[in-house]
Amino acid sequence: MKSSATEKIEDKRVTLSSGNVFADLGFENPEQMILKAELVREISAAIKEKGLNIHQAGEVLGLEPQKVTDLVKGRFGEYPIERLFQYMNALDRDLEIVVKPRAGEEKSGVRVTVVGAIACP
Repeated sequence: MKSSATEKIEDKRVTLSSGNVFADLGFENPEQMILKAELVREISAAIKEKGLNIHQAGEVLGLEPQKVTDLVKGRFGEYPIERLFQYMNALDRDLEIVVKPRAGEEKSGVRVTVVGAIACP
Protein backbone atom coordinates (compact mmCIF):
# COMPACT_ATOMS: atom_id res chain seq x y z
CA MET A 1 0.00 0.00 0.00
CA LYS A 2 1.38 3.39 -1.06
CA SER A 3 0.98 6.53 0.97
CA SER A 4 -0.97 9.38 -0.60
CA ALA A 5 2.19 11.53 -0.58
CA THR A 6 4.00 8.93 -2.69
CA GLU A 7 1.08 8.70 -5.09
CA LYS A 8 1.06 12.49 -5.55
CA ILE A 9 4.78 12.50 -6.29
CA GLU A 10 4.38 9.71 -8.82
CA ASP A 11 1.65 11.72 -10.62
CA LYS A 12 3.95 14.72 -11.15
CA ARG A 13 5.50 15.26 -14.54
CA VAL A 14 9.02 16.60 -14.86
CA THR A 15 10.15 18.72 -17.77
CA LEU A 16 13.85 19.02 -18.44
CA SER A 17 15.17 22.57 -18.48
CA SER A 18 16.73 24.15 -21.54
CA GLY A 19 19.28 25.71 -19.20
CA ASN A 20 17.53 29.08 -19.29
CA VAL A 21 14.59 29.34 -16.90
CA PHE A 22 13.31 32.42 -18.73
CA ALA A 23 13.10 30.48 -22.00
CA ASP A 24 11.42 27.59 -20.19
CA LEU A 25 8.78 29.97 -18.81
CA GLY A 26 8.16 31.58 -22.19
CA PHE A 27 9.64 35.02 -21.52
CA GLU A 28 10.29 37.27 -24.48
CA ASN A 29 14.07 37.68 -25.04
CA PRO A 30 15.14 35.00 -22.55
CA GLU A 31 18.84 35.52 -23.34
CA GLN A 32 18.57 39.15 -22.24
CA MET A 33 16.65 38.16 -19.13
CA ILE A 34 19.28 35.64 -18.02
CA LEU A 35 22.01 38.25 -18.60
CA LYS A 36 20.06 40.77 -16.53
CA ALA A 37 19.55 38.20 -13.77
CA GLU A 38 23.28 37.47 -13.62
CA LEU A 39 24.13 41.19 -13.56
CA VAL A 40 21.62 41.86 -10.80
CA ARG A 41 23.08 38.97 -8.81
CA GLU A 42 26.48 40.63 -9.09
CA ILE A 43 25.04 44.05 -8.20
CA SER A 44 23.42 42.57 -5.11
CA ALA A 45 26.68 40.84 -4.14
CA ALA A 46 28.63 44.10 -4.57
CA ILE A 47 26.15 45.99 -2.38
CA LYS A 48 26.49 43.32 0.30
CA GLU A 49 30.28 43.17 0.00
CA LYS A 50 30.54 46.95 0.44
CA GLY A 51 28.27 46.75 3.48
CA LEU A 52 25.81 49.24 2.02
CA ASN A 53 22.27 49.51 3.32
CA ILE A 54 19.43 50.14 0.88
CA HIS A 55 19.61 53.93 1.31
CA GLN A 56 23.38 54.02 0.76
CA ALA A 57 23.10 51.74 -2.26
CA GLY A 58 20.42 54.04 -3.65
CA GLU A 59 22.76 57.02 -3.32
CA VAL A 60 25.56 55.17 -5.12
CA LEU A 61 23.25 53.95 -7.90
CA GLY A 62 21.12 57.09 -8.16
CA LEU A 63 17.95 55.18 -7.27
CA GLU A 64 15.22 55.57 -4.71
CA PRO A 65 15.59 52.97 -1.92
CA GLN A 66 12.43 51.14 -3.04
CA LYS A 67 13.87 50.77 -6.54
CA VAL A 68 17.04 49.24 -5.06
CA THR A 69 14.92 46.82 -3.07
CA ASP A 70 12.91 45.90 -6.16
CA LEU A 71 16.08 45.43 -8.20
CA VAL A 72 17.84 43.10 -5.76
CA LYS A 73 14.63 41.12 -5.26
CA GLY A 74 14.57 40.29 -8.96
CA ARG A 75 12.26 42.91 -10.41
CA PHE A 76 14.70 43.96 -13.10
CA GLY A 77 12.71 43.57 -16.31
CA GLU A 78 12.31 47.32 -16.84
CA TYR A 79 16.04 48.02 -16.65
CA PRO A 80 18.03 48.12 -19.89
CA ILE A 81 21.22 46.07 -19.82
CA GLU A 82 23.24 49.25 -20.32
CA ARG A 83 21.83 50.71 -17.09
CA LEU A 84 22.80 47.55 -15.19
CA PHE A 85 26.31 47.99 -16.63
CA GLN A 86 26.31 51.54 -15.23
CA TYR A 87 25.25 50.25 -11.81
CA MET A 88 28.10 47.74 -11.87
CA ASN A 89 30.55 50.55 -12.65
CA ALA A 90 29.06 52.72 -9.89
CA LEU A 91 29.80 49.84 -7.51
CA ASP A 92 33.45 49.76 -8.67
CA ARG A 93 33.01 46.70 -10.85
CA ASP A 94 34.64 46.43 -14.26
CA LEU A 95 32.85 44.64 -17.05
CA GLU A 96 34.46 42.57 -19.75
CA ILE A 97 32.61 41.33 -22.82
CA VAL A 98 34.23 38.49 -24.73
CA VAL A 99 33.26 37.60 -28.28
CA LYS A 100 34.59 34.34 -29.68
CA PRO A 101 33.69 31.70 -32.23
CA ARG A 102 31.07 29.19 -31.15
CA ALA A 103 32.59 25.93 -29.97
CA GLY A 104 31.64 22.69 -31.65
CA GLU A 105 27.97 22.07 -32.22
CA GLU A 106 26.46 24.47 -29.70
CA LYS A 107 23.00 25.72 -30.49
CA SER A 108 22.59 29.13 -32.01
CA GLY A 109 21.89 31.94 -29.60
CA VAL A 110 23.55 33.88 -26.88
CA ARG A 111 25.44 32.20 -24.09
CA VAL A 112 26.01 34.29 -21.01
CA THR A 113 28.68 33.63 -18.44
CA VAL A 114 29.17 36.08 -15.59
CA VAL A 115 32.21 35.43 -13.47
CA GLY A 116 32.05 36.94 -10.01
CA ALA A 117 34.66 39.47 -9.10
CA ILE A 118 37.31 38.66 -6.54
CA ALA A 119 37.03 40.91 -3.51
CA CYS A 120 39.87 43.38 -3.24
CA PRO A 121 41.22 44.49 0.16
